[in-house]
Amino acid sequence: MSEIKAKSAADYSLSMTEGAAKRVNYLMAQEKEPTFLRVSVLGGGCSGFQYSFAFDDKEAPEDLRIERDGAVILVDDLSVSLLQGSEIDFYEGLDGSMFTVSNPNATASCGCGTSFALG
Repeated sequence: MSEIKAKSAADYSLSMTEGAAKRVNYLMAQEKEPTFLRVSVLGGGCSGFQYSFAFDDKEAPEDLRIERDGAVILVDDLSVSLLQGSEIDFYEGLDGSMFTVSNPNATASCGCGTSFALG
């Protein structure tokens, strides 16, 4: 009987930058209970799909964990294929601050940076 190995973020080339890890750690330190940042892809937005960033206190067995410097981002099993090869970053500028996703699968995106299309 062969053992089934859990998929890792490296299997999907999913990563987070040092800046994203610092911001996740900062945000999680503000929470009273252990919490994760969950990144998912939802239908909608002006380009067809949109990224969602939310706090979650539960990790599902099928979630993919992206870890760096103690920070953990969870990705649900339905969103993983749409995010394959992506890098999650944190942007901070005069116009605001937000998590961003550099997604090589996106063929188009809108100006807000949270909506994308697949070709």
